[in-house]
Amino acid sequence: MTAKDNLKHVEIYTDGACSGNPGPGGWGAVLVYAGREKELSGGAADTTNNRMELTAVISALSSLKERCRVTLTTDSKYVCDGINQGWAKGWRVRGWKKADKSPALNPDLWGKLLDLCDEQDVTFLWIKGHAGHEYNERCDRLAVAETLKYKK
Repeated sequence: MTAKDNLKHVEIYTDGACSGNPGPGGWGAVLVYAGREKELSGGAADTTNNRMELTAVISALSSLKERCRVTLTTDSKYVCDGINQGWAKGWRVRGWKKADKSPALNPDLWGKLLDLCDEQDVTFLWIKGHAGHEYNERCDRLAVAETLKYKK
């Protein structure tokens, strides 16, 4: 048995939404542990969809009170590929520049996410959005509700 086996396993589901891109945005997350569920959500008046996707993940991981084994499920290819393909780590190593030397977007959020991934044992899974996945649909409803708070 490894130390990893002793970690609590938390499932996290996240989604971000934006009305216009940029525009008013929201994010939602659902954390599931030992049969209990916790919802988190928030938003911003002027943001982008990708910033909301990242903020959902960061907020959910930041809410954990101890090191956990996390399965994080999102419909954001941007977030999944940024982590699973190693893009974000490469951007940070190159001073937040992409391979083609252009600036990486959202370095403030990517930096926070990479730090959180160092603190937790996180596996990122991608699912197709708006395809009937119970938790993804719930996160989408949370995110859209937050977006509506900022619409004029």
